[in-house]
Amino acid sequence: MNDIELLFALLGVVAGVVWLAGRLGVPYPIFLLLAGLGIGYLPGLDPVEVDPEVIFLVFLPPLIHAAAWSTSPRHLKSNARTIGVLAVGLVGVTMAGVAVMAHALIDGLSWPAAFVLGAVVAPTDTVAAVAVFRRIGVPERIVYLVEGESLINDGTSLVLYRTALTALAAGTFAVEDAALDLLVVGTAGAALGLLLAIVIRRIRLHIEEPLIEITVTLLTPFLAYTIAEQLLHVSGILAVVASGLYLGHKATEDVAPSTRLQAYGFWAVLTFVLESLLFVLIGLQFPAAVEELEGETTTLLIAAAAVAGVVIAIRMVTALAVVRLPVRERAVVGWAGMRGAVSLAAALAVPAQADGRAAILFLTLTTISITLVLQGLTLPTLIRRLGVEEPPPGVREKSLARFRTTEAALAQIADLGFEEEDDFSAATVERAREMYTERVRQLTGDCREGVPARSDADQRAWAKLRGRLLATERSALTDLRSEGRISLAVLREVERDLDLEEERLQRTSVPRPRREPEPVA
Repeated sequence: MNDIELLFALLGVVAGVVWLAGRLGVPYPIFLLLAGLGIGYLPGLDPVEVDPEVIFLVFLPPLIHAAAWSTSPRHLKSNARTIGVLAVGLVGVTMAGVAVMAHALIDGLSWPAAFVLGAVVAPTDTVAAVAVFRRIGVPERIVYLVEGESLINDGTSLVLYRTALTALAAGTFAVEDAALDLLVVGTAGAALGLLLAIVIRRIRLHIEEPLIEITVTLLTPFLAYTIAEQLLHVSGILAVVASGLYLGHKATEDVAPSTRLQAYGFWAVLTFVLESLLFVLIGLQFPAAVEELEGETTTLLIAAAAVAGVVIAIRMVTALAVVRLPVRERAVVGWAGMRGAVSLAAALAVPAQADGRAAILFLTLTTISITLVLQGLTLPTLIRRLGVEEPPPGVREKSLARFRTTEAALAQIADLGFEEEDDFSAATVERAREMYTERVRQLTGDCREGVPARSDADQRAWAKLRGRLLATERSALTDLRSEGRISLAVLREVERDLDLEEERLQRTSVPRPRREPEPVA
């Protein structure tokens, strides 16, 4: 089976396994990992070798960019202290704790190799945890914290990982070198990502074709990562995070509705396929990893349990001690520390001739598997037992956002002066008033059908007025986001409703003017 045939076969496996996981109510990454493990041991199948550069360059940049794009900078700022402790301090402590444990249990594993292992298993993967959160329902502050931490700790761990690899080649590891690299390389990477995002934003404002603009959004994370890693030798992951955060924050005012609707669909499919293939690939690496051990399996199984235990215990203690949430919610945050794609990519990227590579790869795969299966399967029970379960969030926020945007449109209708250039008849304006008044009634529970369509001339005028009022609604929605009165998830959902409505009017309405970017200080 060649690579193309294998890819299509894995996509078929992904579709079937995710469907089965949904029917059983189990987070699909767990089933995908187990499916990959089963496929890897099928008789007659050659070992599946994955080039780490494929994961670092093809998989991680778009996945991290998409996660950053849908993350609210306001929530990151409001949780900055806690996220900083978890994404930087916890990564460092985990790296050290794992290194001590692995060095003590595995004969011949040098300190630099042990620190490489610690850096590899330090970052978290939120896919399984967020799947549980969305299915069961937890307070949004938990979701924001776990997602924000994962965004930053990917970059932190990979900077430390690079320093540890250098130390592995040299034979010594210096903590001060790691701290300096983290500060310089991480800060420079984030600054580069922000600068690149500003440039790309200005370019995109001059692109009117949705397919070209979506293509630019796809190229952005690869460009940020490549420039950072290959040209400037700074953190590519943090460059991708910074660019995604900035462009996602500006998307509401920059991107045309038709483009936004197409982009959401494109990125939803892309991230699902990439995430799913990564979890299958984790399972597929086990046979090759076991073969490299050359009879050390028993000792390494004991070490694997110990390393996974250290990873889980350090996170739980840190979450309970430093996270600023009620104690039950701290426990959920602590237990949501599954490992995944970044750890796999880093373990595979350890040079083949490096000391302890076989042990590093095996312990990484077992840590990913133990945390994913153990914590992923028990997280729903923990949430329910602790009473953290909460109905799907955002109902009140969505009602508020829709009510306020409708109020803003009604206020503009009241201010219309029927200027000649507006070309709005009294009947057209009254129709708009009726529709928005009806929407207010619907939001308060009085559901009735809207106003039927009129003549062609009235319909064109109606579409023009509706386009202007929709712009007013969108501006009011952005103000609510800026004031912190609604979450990013609510903004996206209400914005999608407005986009769909504006898209239906495009055949008869005038084109919506694009906003020019603010001058950069």
